[in-house]
Amino acid sequence: MNAFAIASFAAALKDRSLPPPAGLAGEVTRRFAVYRNNVAVGLIRALEARFPAVLDLVGGEFFRAMARDFALANPPTSPVLIEFGDRFPDFIAGFPPVAGLPYLADVARIEAARTRAYHAADIPRLEADAFESVSAEQLSSLRLTIHPAVTIVRSPYPALTIFAMSSGVVQPAPIENWQSEDTLIDRPCYDATVRPLALGSARFLQSLQNGAPLQRAADLAIKCNPEFDLPANLAELIGSRIVTHINIAPEGL
Repeated sequence: MNAFAIASFAAALKDRSLPPPAGLAGEVTRRFAVYRNNVAVGLIRALEARFPAVLDLVGGEFFRAMARDFALANPPTSPVLIEFGDRFPDFIAGFPPVAGLPYLADVARIEAARTRAYHAADIPRLEADAFESVSAEQLSSLRLTIHPAVTIVRSPYPALTIFAMSSGVVQPAPIENWQSEDTLIDRPCYDATVRPLALGSARFLQSLQNGAPLQRAADLAIKCNPEFDLPANLAELIGSRIVTHINIAPEGL
């Protein structure tokens, strides 16, 4: 099958208004319709497996309709099906029927990050003694490489609490303090973990992930939270073993 035929076949799978591609043998129309539907069902089931909390929040029928719309507009670009759905949270954020659930996309971002964490490269993590050679003078210019399993999700909504309730981690209950929540997703051992971050900590870690030196990351965190505690956050960062490499930036950078 040449490139044009492959493109025609893929286009017909996505668009039900298109006829089956030319060159197929047998009872083409019915058989291709069955195949097209099986592909859609397989992609929907993959999304159901990856986003169970979202599924719980909107219900099965609605989720499947939303997932079908997503799959038609965003077919897989990789043969690795576990990667399918990375763009689903952004799709949800712009999906008009769920405009009344503004937190839903952030719940999906937490779930998508859990899958990525689980399958992230198993790069060695630094132990606390790796930091013993760093002098006080070098500390401010320290640049840290964060493990690829780590994702930070910042939400103006209590997305972590909603995720925990919808995934059965905690008992569902009314949320009394409807406020923003920041979340860290990681895979320190064999399973992905999800935990809350204090105000300012998410900005601190995100800045480090983006290559900022330690003092610059702390300054940005203080803008989020004037009470940001750098020694406590640094101790938490080292203790959680999310760093894979230490680099002392040249002075003045």
